[in-house]
Amino acid sequence: MGLLNIVDQSPLVQAIFSRNAEEVKFLLLHQEDVNSLDQDHRSPLHAAAYLGDIQIMDLLISSGGDVNAKDQSWLTPLHRAAASRNKKAVCLLLNHGADADTKDKSWLTPLHVSAANWATGCADALIPHLTSLDTADKSGRTALLHAAYSGQDEMVDLLLKRGASVGVGDEKERQPIHWAANLGHLEIVKLLVGRGADVMCKDTQGYTPLHAAAGGGQLDVVKYLLTLNVEIDEGNVFGNSALHMACHTGQEAVAIELMNCGANVNQTNHHGYTPLHLAAISTSGTLCLELLVNNAADVNIQSKEGKSPLHMAAIHGRFTRSQILIQNGAEIDCTDMHGNTPLHVAARFGHELLIVTLISNGADVAKQGIDGMLPLHLAALYGFPDCCHKLLTSGQLYKMTPSPTNEPTAPAGFDINTPDSHGRTCLHAAASGGNVDCLNLLLHSGANQSIKDKLGRSPLHYAAANGSSQCTMGQVRGGAEVNEVDLMGCTPLHYAAASHTFSRWERKHDSGYYDHEERAKEAYLCLEYLLDNGANPALKNGKGYSAMHFAAAYGNRQHLELLLEMSFNCLGEGESNLPVSPLHLAVSALIRPPHLFQLCICFLLNIPVNIGAVFFPRQAYNGHCEALRVLTETLVSLDVRDSQGRTALYLAAVMGSEGCVCALLEHGAAALGRDSQGRTPLHQAACCGHTQLLGYLIKAAVQADTLDCMLDFSGYTPTHWAAYHGHEECLRILLENKPLTIQEGHSFTPLHCALVNGQCGAAKLLMESGGARMVNTRDPKGRSPLHAAAYSEKVDGLQLVLDQGAEVNAVDGSGRSALMVAADRGQSMAVEMLLQQAKPDLTLLDVNNNTALHLACSKGHEMCALLILGEISDTSLINAANCALQMPLHIAARKGLATVVQVLLSRGAAVMAVDAEGCTPALSCAPNKKVADCLALILSMMKPSPPKEASNFNANLKHCGISMFCGDTGNLNHAYTEKCCSSVGLQHCLTE
Repeated sequence: MGLLNIVDQSPLVQAIFSRNAEEVKFLLLHQEDVNSLDQDHRSPLHAAAYLGDIQIMDLLISSGGDVNAKDQSWLTPLHRAAASRNKKAVCLLLNHGADADTKDKSWLTPLHVSAANWATGCADALIPHLTSLDTADKSGRTALLHAAYSGQDEMVDLLLKRGASVGVGDEKERQPIHWAANLGHLEIVKLLVGRGADVMCKDTQGYTPLHAAAGGGQLDVVKYLLTLNVEIDEGNVFGNSALHMACHTGQEAVAIELMNCGANVNQTNHHGYTPLHLAAISTSGTLCLELLVNNAADVNIQSKEGKSPLHMAAIHGRFTRSQILIQNGAEIDCTDMHGNTPLHVAARFGHELLIVTLISNGADVAKQGIDGMLPLHLAALYGFPDCCHKLLTSGQLYKMTPSPTNEPTAPAGFDINTPDSHGRTCLHAAASGGNVDCLNLLLHSGANQSIKDKLGRSPLHYAAANGSSQCTMGQVRGGAEVNEVDLMGCTPLHYAAASHTFSRWERKHDSGYYDHEERAKEAYLCLEYLLDNGANPALKNGKGYSAMHFAAAYGNRQHLELLLEMSFNCLGEGESNLPVSPLHLAVSALIRPPHLFQLCICFLLNIPVNIGAVFFPRQAYNGHCEALRVLTETLVSLDVRDSQGRTALYLAAVMGSEGCVCALLEHGAAALGRDSQGRTPLHQAACCGHTQLLGYLIKAAVQADTLDCMLDFSGYTPTHWAAYHGHEECLRILLENKPLTIQEGHSFTPLHCALVNGQCGAAKLLMESGGARMVNTRDPKGRSPLHAAAYSEKVDGLQLVLDQGAEVNAVDGSGRSALMVAADRGQSMAVEMLLQQAKPDLTLLDVNNNTALHLACSKGHEMCALLILGEISDTSLINAANCALQMPLHIAARKGLATVVQVLLSRGAAVMAVDAEGCTPALSCAPNKKVADCLALILSMMKPSPPKEASNFNANLKHCGISMFCGDTGNLNHAYTEKCCSSVGLQHCLTE
């Protein structure tokens, strides 16, 4: 809602702003719309209320002006009149029925507006018309809170006298007294206290009014609150007292008052920081720090992380405060929990003047801190050459010239080649940080660049990994060996090839010094310089990987081009026995920025040399399309396989990298290349739901071999995979290109696969393609699609095959019908659907003479058992015994199914029937045979009890309305041995 030009408004609005009542009256008499709206939905009455012109307002209202009209922000004329502090206009609107409780989009009422705009008279007029004085806006602020925030004594007094609640807070539970204290409205604080405000009330973060006043530097309010005997050392949720607040915000006058009244200068917050710690880091806390020191604050107290006030001053480079602390006894070499002294901290953050101050006061430059690093390590690592210079030159720490006798001389301060706990010297740190000034300073100061860390890496390894061309040049010119290997067998060239991965560029990027292109150029120059100075691109590390593998694996296309150019004559020297090649590696890292790897893959595909066996599969898995193109345009074989038989195209299909797949197909990769389990790229694309890729692969496969039915070694086709995972679009493509594919392969058909995994949409597509005859097909174990649907917890598939005429009483090789499968699985909804719609034969027995009721009880599926009992009318089924002579009562009793047992007893189940182990149903309740024998002995000695009345339990459950719920799920590990897993790639999806 912006400012509008008056000349663009209607004549009525122009007349209102001209305060010409006669013209307004004339326009109204000539049918000017009194409720016309401008582009912000403001009416003429809004304008008149804003001006507070009573005469014009009366004319507009008399002519039908809507007193409750709302503009775009839901502001009414009453809001406008209150904002203009015009009591007469407010009264006029109220007298004509204006809603005093109306709210704008921020839930502000006219009373809120009055309170925020010093409109006491308007508020006085509004209050009698309000339902509540404590109505809150969207931020939870009441009119009293607005008045306290604005510092309006009269408004606050009025609201309090009219009954406003003094303790109502906003959404953060900040009460009016918090705001008044923080903003220094002393009189309002006194009014609120006089009306019962809690001087120790807390907001959601535990701040009291004293915290608020101290943080805001409101000395008068602090003094007044202290006279009320508030708890001076009360902490907020962070443990900070009022003195913490004053010192953190640099309010020295408040700090003095608090200390004079007994505030604890050494009180710690939850992190162990005292007010002195906070004064040390505050932007304006010098005077507070001096006051604290003079009032016996402990200058050596340490936080939970071991940081002293001097550490805190060192973090932010507070030079003057560090001097005050040192002069008052601060321990120079105090260490934190990581072993860092204030000198380490100053070096880490590059505070040169503070370093000079600390060293001049005796700080130990040879003290080892985090990971055993010296302050010089940290200054070099984070790129502060001036700090490095100060650390090296202060106190004559080393000799600038070698001894005339060439005998080793002991340095005066510390050994510049001192390693940290990982064996890294300061030169390693400088090389890693990438600041050439630090590196040159160390080299000129006698740093030994032949020293290796515990992983056998020289400083040159670190510079190359960082992609720092200048640091690399400096070390090579200084005599560093370019082909030196670390314990992994990697040379600096290996790390330079993958420099985007290992570099520390993020720090420089944060400072705005390097953008992405400059970093890439710098890394390229580093690699080029190493190659120009004798680095051997044919060298392989301990696992057989060359620099080319590294460049491909991390998607560095320019690096790969350069390495291929420089190593062209070496590629044909011998075949590699590696399980993966650069091409595999480039396709294998889609988890990294895809555009980098697509570029690499495209480049890999343009190299006119047979390097397929040496440099091929995993590029595809990572999606490095550019690296892939770099490696393969005229490769003798694009179908080199890794240790599991997977080609680059196979891996690209798994990852769904369209660019990689297209590039490989364009250059002749085999679409039907099988892995060690017989699966092709088509299987993987179908399994993963990569529809577009599947289309490309099918087209290529048909061109290669029109007769290949694409079965894996378990007999499954891509159609099986797509059906099992419910990838309907993939399934459509497969069915369109090869409609008979649903009849090929394993007789556990795609329809079985879809139904067993609850993929009803896929099942519908298959039914539409194959017809109703599919519903009664059998797999080698005699299972029909109805069996598969009954196995799943989803009943949509079950309904589908029932509608197509599936044989409900068909049994599989183990003699089980679909009802028996559902009962055994505990799929109560499937059981109910079959019982109600299909009326299955409940007398069917499996190979162990179990009925559906036996199976439901044996797995403890009480709901399924009750549903089946509700449909049983033949009492012989109640006492039917299986091969172990167990009746349903035996099994239900053993499983503790009390309700089922009660129903069975009411149906006449034989309580004295004995199973094959000689147990009655009562003895079946025993956990094992020995306990059952003991129980039998005890029962045999007991006198028979008088007969009890028969149970009143209603045995007719057929229409009892038992509530349905989904049964428990499980693995297909008994009657069904077709295991289906959703994992893609290395494991079976469907195995028998």
